[in-house]
Amino acid sequence: MTFDPATAAARGLARCHSCGRVEPVDSRLCPVCATPLHLRKPASLERTVALTLGAALLYVPANLLPVLHIESTLKGSQQNTILSGVIQFWRDGDYPVALIIFAASVVIPILKVLAIIALCVAVRSGRSPRTMTRLYRLTEYIGRWSMVDVFVVAILVGVVQLGSVLRIDPGEGALAFAGVVVLTMLAAHSFDPRLIWDATASGRGQTGQADRETAGVGGAPNSMRHA
Repeated sequence: MTFDPATAAARGLARCHSCGRVEPVDSRLCPVCATPLHLRKPASLERTVALTLGAALLYVPANLLPVLHIESTLKGSQQNTILSGVIQFWRDGDYPVALIIFAASVVIPILKVLAIIALCVAVRSGRSPRTMTRLYRLTEYIGRWSMVDVFVVAILVGVVQLGSVLRIDPGEGALAFAGVVVLTMLAAHSFDPRLIWDATASGRGQTGQADRETAGVGGAPNSMRHA
């Protein structure tokens, strides 16, 4: 792996992830808290890809399976998916609740999955490191809002629970959606954005080496090498 010469990693210095102390990576363990030292998060890209793939697979059942099972002595049994719940809230005139649930349950999870995929691609290409770093920060920031709709549903369940008249239980879709939220949060946490800059530095190094070889710098002139 090629590091930018201006970075601490190029000098073999690693920052402890626990206490923040900077030590030579050859020390292996932080002398303060005994945490293992690494220049980059071990297997960061592989873990991020695996977690993102799992979240993408769970996204489908999270939106297709019912998230609520409603048992009512007046209207019988009823099941609601995320989208059907959004439609019902919209029809009832609860527009803010419908928009919150739609944004937090449908839009944000898929955007977060796509953003993490873009970050993983950037690690391979090394393109637009500043833009990708901003995207990483945004992805981490919106992750904390991924459970907003779950809190809304929990409040609604607590409000409408009426004992023997009405009973609401979580469905399979709720478990799948919780899995999507947890996996995307872990994927964003396991991703190391410094890998994007490493890929950029590596690309620049390869380009510079190719330019030197083309110009004949550091070796015999082109005419002599082709002779």
